[in-house]
Amino acid sequence: MSIPPNPLRRVTLPEIHSIQLPTQKIFHEEDVEIWRRTQGFRDLIIFLRRLNEAVVGITIPWSSKFPSQAVSSMVTLIDTLDGWIEDIPPLHSPQRFGNLAFRTWGARLEEQSDSLLSRLLPPEYSSLIPHIKPYFLTSFGSFIRMDYGTGHETSFAIFLLCLTLTRFFVPEVEQERELVLRVFMRYLRLCWRLQDVYRLEPAGSHGVWGLDDSHFLGYIFGSGQLRDQTKIPVSAVLHPPLPPTNLYFMSIMRIHEVKQGPFHEHSSQLHSIALGVPNWGKVNSGLFKMYEAEVLGKRVVVQHIPLGGLLPWSNESLDKTEGRSVPSNNIASYISEPATQAHPYRLVKKGHVPRPERCDDLL
Repeated sequence: MSIPPNPLRRVTLPEIHSIQLPTQKIFHEEDVEIWRRTQGFRDLIIFLRRLNEAVVGITIPWSSKFPSQAVSSMVTLIDTLDGWIEDIPPLHSPQRFGNLAFRTWGARLEEQSDSLLSRLLPPEYSSLIPHIKPYFLTSFGSFIRMDYGTGHETSFAIFLLCLTLTRFFVPEVEQERELVLRVFMRYLRLCWRLQDVYRLEPAGSHGVWGLDDSHFLGYIFGSGQLRDQTKIPVSAVLHPPLPPTNLYFMSIMRIHEVKQGPFHEHSSQLHSIALGVPNWGKVNSGLFKMYEAEVLGKRVVVQHIPLGGLLPWSNESLDKTEGRSVPSNNIASYISEPATQAHPYRLVKKGHVPRPERCDDLL
């Protein structure tokens, strides 16, 4: 039986007037360690774990019995952004990555962001807009570098977090489920389309040793959907085509669409998970730890995300041992399973990521 997730704190609308706007806080490696001990970091982890728990055992397609108007408005906003792609077609360009039309799309987003957020939110939330606008603008990629990565995906998660802290979205299971299976899925499809149409470069890719060139949260939520069942083994991902019944399978099939060659060569981490991790529960918990360390705990990923404001840059209420980084980008380092004859894979020594001769050398 899973442990109920921690409650998410609330920021009242009157409080917003006395809260400073978020600013860049992370410049050095030491700042990352401070960030991992802040209340804002804790808020984000609690929020993501609540979203994860909300979709355990839920398959796609799914529809809410009582759809939230706030969620519907958010989906409509993303639909609007998607429609702009038709208005701003890619330019003829010999470049492999980065079509200049993406900057035109981004300029429109910057010009219309205030009006878009004003239409999304009730009038009493107007003071919230300057606090969430920076996250909204950085959720779809860099318009300067013309790339997209897990930092941009994290910005969108923080955008949703801020709207939930202020209770535009309500932190209850049904609506949290909608945030994943309606809002995040719609966002994911928009980002995939932006990447394809404007040929966005993966931001800071780890190459074949990374989990995914651009995304991470879909694997967490998708493994959460599969976590408590036993009919579908982890190794099922090695036998495409996969049905679009969860975000993990959808993310794997997305890889097959955009990459060529053997899966074990271009997606070695995901291949290793499929071969060596015994159940979806361990996949889900391991990916959460990996996300904390390899996305939220990496300066190159989070340095461009403004912090403070609604995400307090303080740590008075946190244990000093929270938020320590794990120096490895290997999924095995985040899965606590002893090596036995029953499970003959082993953990990699911290800080050491060998080039394996066989996939089970990773685990």
